[in-house]
Amino acid sequence: MICRIRVLCDNTAGALSGTLGEHGFAALVQAGDRALLFDTGAGHTLLHNAQRMNVDLKGVDQVVLSHGHWDHAGGLWPLLQVAGPKRILAHPGIFTRRYSVREGSARSVGVPYSEEFLAGLGAVFSYSDEFREVMPGVFLTGEVPRRTVFEEGDAGLFCDEAGCERDEIRDDQSLVVVTGKGLLILLGCCHAGMINTIEHAREKTGVDRVYGVVGGCHLAFSSQPQVDQTIKALKKYGLKKICPGHCTGFHAAARLAQAFPAGFKPMQVGYVLEAE
Repeated sequence: MICRIRVLCDNTAGALSGTLGEHGFAALVQAGDRALLFDTGAGHTLLHNAQRMNVDLKGVDQVVLSHGHWDHAGGLWPLLQVAGPKRILAHPGIFTRRYSVREGSARSVGVPYSEEFLAGLGAVFSYSDEFREVMPGVFLTGEVPRRTVFEEGDAGLFCDEAGCERDEIRDDQSLVVVTGKGLLILLGCCHAGMINTIEHAREKTGVDRVYGVVGGCHLAFSSQPQVDQTIKALKKYGLKKICPGHCTGFHAAARLAQAFPAGFKPMQVGYVLEAE
């Protein structure tokens, strides 16, 4: 079965004229005659880009939220208004209160709507922190165990405005596609860490080969030692595709391009990746 990933929202727009970029991420994932939306962006470009790319979001009945941040869940309101009721697959901690506290300034970064408000628009939530199949050959990681020593996460994220309770983003999860070439892993922000996520996917699927990684790697907010050790660990998998975007950061993306010259491709709005 061919799996097709089409990027609808990202920080930058690609070559397809008329599409727009925003700080956020969303991708349409199609497997056979099934389709789901992985994240919804910040809410400003999802519908516009979908129309420009001839994507009918009314035909998508499932939405997967990678985690509870505004730039991944902000498009839920316009999506539900225009495309009708949807089943929303998410971790139970998706509506945790969240703040970015940097240089003494706090900013709310959680889901910008309440569960009740979204339910009133037709959202039906399916909560689980377990690994589960969401389409044939396509799996949601559930909560990812934090086992690596060097993947420390984003030190600027908290559950309170005072910056006292660090937010570990335990609800972070990714999509795993089992292909004939190995695992293809689609990341939202990957707050759990790329290596933690890959190892969890290998363990749960029983598939050792990793074909590719696509999405936000959240290395823009990581220390230099974490970036160094992440790239070192990634090289062990023999990746054929690595397509970073969104929160990866320019410097880290350049390092990945240098480390994987044959398989590197920047992820932008309009980018399409197919695997069988």
